[in-house]
Amino acid sequence: MSLVHPCARVLARWQRPCQLQHAWRLQSNVSSNTFSTSSVLAGNRAIVYNTNGDPARVLSAFSFPELPPPPPNTVNIRFLLAPINPADINVIEGVYPAKPEPDVSLSQAKDYPLFVGGNEGLGKVIDVGDGIVGLRKDDWVVMTKAQSGTWSSAKNVAMSDVLKVPKQGLSEAQAATITVNPPTAYNMLHDFAQLVEGDWIVQNGANSAVGQAVIQIAAAKGYKTINFIRDRDDVGMLKQHLKSLGATHVVTYDELAEKSLRAKVKTWTGGKDIRLGLNCVSGKTTTLMARLLGNNAHLVSYGAMSKEPLSLPTSLFIFKNLTCHGFWQTRWYSDKSSEQRQELLETLTALMRDGKLQGPNCEVLTIRGTESDASASVKIRDLVARLGQGMYGKKVLLKVEETV
Repeated sequence: MSLVHPCARVLARWQRPCQLQHAWRLQSNVSSNTFSTSSVLAGNRAIVYNTNGDPARVLSAFSFPELPPPPPNTVNIRFLLAPINPADINVIEGVYPAKPEPDVSLSQAKDYPLFVGGNEGLGKVIDVGDGIVGLRKDDWVVMTKAQSGTWSSAKNVAMSDVLKVPKQGLSEAQAATITVNPPTAYNMLHDFAQLVEGDWIVQNGANSAVGQAVIQIAAAKGYKTINFIRDRDDVGMLKQHLKSLGATHVVTYDELAEKSLRAKVKTWTGGKDIRLGLNCVSGKTTTLMARLLGNNAHLVSYGAMSKEPLSLPTSLFIFKNLTCHGFWQTRWYSDKSSEQRQELLETLTALMRDGKLQGPNCEVLTIRGTESDASASVKIRDLVARLGQGMYGKKVLLKVEETV
């Protein structure tokens, strides 16, 4: 049985001498890591990297031909939108636990593997292989396989790696951002503490995409939330925004450090134990937040944005019977069946259609088909550089057009 991917065989047939040859080679300029391609036969484009490092240096745009017909049990999809999540940047840097595999159809040789960025995205089915049941042309799908390489105009994917998304009542942006942050919020609210209407939750990083989803899902379930955020110039506007989503109280980390806060929290809750804490920051602020938890509470960590260790007083474990957990949505997907994944997706889309779960505030960056790979490379590097400096207050979605 041949191990050569069908796309690779087609690309090999299309390689020709002189002006028709695709130059699938890495240029010697290490600082720019630009991949040289010809536009003669190109019909698609991907944002790729050859080695781990600073995304503002290692990312490049790479053009490649139209996809061949899909093999059995696979579909060809055209990506409509693909988010740039913090974890995507960590993967490119080489510091994230989940490691991507090189894209076989784009890599010229094993000495120069090409990795396509992106883990999450919305695709539209453009062609269906033999043996596919339940999907047809123009259906929307999202990826459930980790590090699938969604920063591309098109891709061939296995049926087992996608879930169908209902189009009705959903925007492209909502669908494109539905597989990471909303399910993380939903599962943390449901998998650890048996909450009932009126129960209290505390969380830090409340203005993050996950944090905002927690606020909305909790409000839809009748849970009450105390939400911690960093102080900033427009903190009043941010507090108002989070309360408009359903936050019960919004508090800055500076206010969390004040001794008077514990008395305020007791007044807010009427002395009722806080049963669940959600942590994406770690460090000192999480230590302070954990002290607000009641007896038999659960502290769930899903990030460490402070890059500081999680340090908790032993007394919380001895006298309050605190239980700590870690949560990773990627592991949840790998542990669950396709039916369970689909059930979760349908639950989230129902919340969105009912207006109970809004998508994040987004901005779309379009890599236009008329741009050269060099121009597109500069655009994507500039974007990730600004993201790294914290210069974006919005979720950025990539739209990579077909090349013309």
